[in-house]
Amino acid sequence: MTALPRGETPGSPAADDDGVVATPSAAVPAPSAGDGNGDDSGNGEEPGGGEGSGDGSGDGSGDPAETAPAALSEAEAELAAQRELRERIEKRKAEKEGPIAAGGKLSGRAADLLAAVRAVESGEQPATSFFDSPSPAAPRRTAPTPAPARPRAPEPARTPQGAPPEAVAATAAVLAEGGAPAALAGPAAETLGAQAADVLRADPWQLLTVPGVRPEQADGFARALLGAECGPDDERRTAALVGWLLERAALRGHTALDASEVRAALAERSVTDPDAAVQHAVAEGVVLVFQDGQEDQGDQDGQESGLSAEPGDDTGPDAGREPVQVLLGLDRYALAEESLADGLARLVNACEKDADWTQAASAAGSPSAAELIRAVAAHGLVAHTGGEAARAEPAALITAARGLGLRALGAVHSADGRRRLAEATGDPETAVTLAGLLSGEQGPGRDEEGAIAVDLLVVLDAPQLDVETAAILVESLADGTRLVLSGDPGVLGSAGAGRVFADVLAARACPQIVSRTPDPGPIGELVSGIGIGELNQVDAPGKEVVIVPVRDAGEAVHRTVQLVADSVPRAIGVPSSDTQVVTVGHGGSAGTRALNAALKQRLNPGPGRFAGFDPGDRVVHVPAPGRAVPAVVVSADAEGLRLDCAGTEVVVAQERVASCVRHGWALSAHQAAGMRWPAVVVVLPGDAAQGLSRSWVYTAFSRGERHLSVVHGVDQALQHAVAQSPAQDRTTRLRTLLETAAR
Repeated sequence: MTALPRGETPGSPAADDDGVVATPSAAVPAPSAGDGNGDDSGNGEEPGGGEGSGDGSGDGSGDPAETAPAALSEAEAELAAQRELRERIEKRKAEKEGPIAAGGKLSGRAADLLAAVRAVESGEQPATSFFDSPSPAAPRRTAPTPAPARPRAPEPARTPQGAPPEAVAATAAVLAEGGAPAALAGPAAETLGAQAADVLRADPWQLLTVPGVRPEQADGFARALLGAECGPDDERRTAALVGWLLERAALRGHTALDASEVRAALAERSVTDPDAAVQHAVAEGVVLVFQDGQEDQGDQDGQESGLSAEPGDDTGPDAGREPVQVLLGLDRYALAEESLADGLARLVNACEKDADWTQAASAAGSPSAAELIRAVAAHGLVAHTGGEAARAEPAALITAARGLGLRALGAVHSADGRRRLAEATGDPETAVTLAGLLSGEQGPGRDEEGAIAVDLLVVLDAPQLDVETAAILVESLADGTRLVLSGDPGVLGSAGAGRVFADVLAARACPQIVSRTPDPGPIGELVSGIGIGELNQVDAPGKEVVIVPVRDAGEAVHRTVQLVADSVPRAIGVPSSDTQVVTVGHGGSAGTRALNAALKQRLNPGPGRFAGFDPGDRVVHVPAPGRAVPAVVVSADAEGLRLDCAGTEVVVAQERVASCVRHGWALSAHQAAGMRWPAVVVVLPGDAAQGLSRSWVYTAFSRGERHLSVVHGVDQALQHAVAQSPAQDRTTRLRTLLETAAR
């Protein structure tokens, strides 16, 4: 049964003054959203992984504090740092020799092809993704000294360099020949480089590498350029489709896909021989192939023969053996997962095992905190799980470690999380956002060897860690550094590809400390039940949890505006500025777009003179994929749109406003992950039923600190979503790599 405060019933016009449920009134038509139910992403329009629709760009996703420099420079600085660290990862992998065990990396012909591709990319083409290093990286220190390192000022962010005008013009000419929009010329030139026009003319399906382009559009462009030479089985087309399918899968959180899924998707797009198409894509280096589940037989053709092996095939020399799962993946995610697995193993093995933290554990405020401190004293890597109240335990760990003279730091997903962690430790210097730490804008900086100058790093909100960020982070930690991954395993996953925290837990790669500290109050009781698949009634004497039944999406929008603007401020005492709306997707008649339009009209009406925004508008800023930062519009001038991001001024350049800023009275659950508000209104219109899952409900319902209103129009779908056992929603290789490393 749907969770209700005892004493209330659905449909009851509970007192509008004393409670939160307003008296039913005529439904107000929702503003037109112009599309379907849409995705649940954190930035852009593509899904990015998570339950159901995912959260690609910020499926996800929401994030860190902003700094005084323009947001564009911050994003570019972060990306530049990531490129530099990926260079180190690539060099480290390229130096490894010999065949690699099954369940790890490539062997045979595929490995030779990958080595050839990497050699070409690093030696003959302009440096874009790979660079030559002048000398091997310096060996890591084995025992970091407790003396604090001198903070290193962040390097100036590189100014983004667009494609040369002549390259854009040449690309536009080719696009015009093929009937493609001229607006794609700039993105195509940036994606494909200065020779984009020649590349597109030789291989029109390379247009699929441009964000937002779909196969149907690329096919039409190719037909216009190639005429009779164009066919569905053109190897250029099939290779581009395989790469596109893997890129789309990454937006849903996958780092790899089963080869059978790729073949099926190719067949749906009129490819007559999907198996040959996949083998060609592997041979061309578009994707990598992995076989997990059997030891390498040393057969040079084993990788390719596995591509056509179907589950249940009982013929051939391997008859009777357990079927081998054949996975296809992109190089960038394969490198990240392998580097992360190696890095975590390094931290486990390099830790000082005989540290005595007995006194610090004895002084801990709770048994769970004491258990966590003892585990960290003896291990280089520890996983910690628990709800919102359990965040006090890593805070106690940080305080205890600093009391021992260690450089201890906590990294969180968002500026709001940073504020809450600083309050828990009582020291603002102990809390940073993960993006700020990696970019060098926050935290102690790096030592002379390039490692982050910490002895203990606690990463809270660990489920929001994507595999590439996690790999960069671990590569940045010196030998002997202790790492704690802490988070609530029930919430939605990262905006980017991977399921790092879930894979570490599943692989049992380190000690796991499960908090015994429950979340308090009616909201905590409700959310705890959801975590085990039960939607229970809860006592809510102070109207902490209220259900608002609605009949359709129009009424859902009307009731949501009424709650935020009137009922919650009057009955609960939480102002509209501290009340956050959370809904399933961006599109639809009650998605974030429709709700934001209605809430702006009521709370901050205006002409939208700054590219659709007015001073005082609540917005969400997306400075980089997967990061969603709540902000308020201050003003606009020739430099761009000025935002107040948790007290930090950020200027978004005019040309980036449309893609990086959107109204933020209503967010998706992926965007809201890692943040909390005094009051939250969760909107569940009837057309949102298919987007619900246990993790989505768990995440959305747990965002409120004092009050939760549920605008409920999905009937029994809510209970069914909670009761359904969560399945692994992302295909990754990290768990296998960690288990292999532990053998």
